[in-house]
Amino acid sequence: MSSLYGRPTAAELVAAVADFLDNDVRNATDGQVSFHARVAANVLRTVERELLDQTAAPDLLGYPDETRLAAAIRAGELDGRAGEVLPCLRALVRHRVTIDHPGYDQTT
Repeated sequence: MSSLYGRPTAAELVAAVADFLDNDVRNATDGQVSFHARVAANVLRTVERELLDQTAAPDLLGYPDETRLAAAIRAGELDGRAGEVLPCLRALVRHRVTIDHPGYDQTT
């Protein structure tokens, strides 16, 4: 993936910091600091996957974002389209889980 800003890309920078936290910081610390370094590294790896994600966003039934889709569902605007809403929500969750927990779909 080419970047408007050249190298290193944002994803490469995020990956480098995650590696530093996962390896150097965790190996040099223990207890709470080591745990927080691991959590921070996991967060950065999620951000890296989001930056590298090339998959198409799921169709939101014509709504511009998930917030407006959720508001429309709560308001009952999609009650007559129930057959479309559930597949849409499943696709949204699948897409999110693919980024947040890679390989999860392989374990179920």
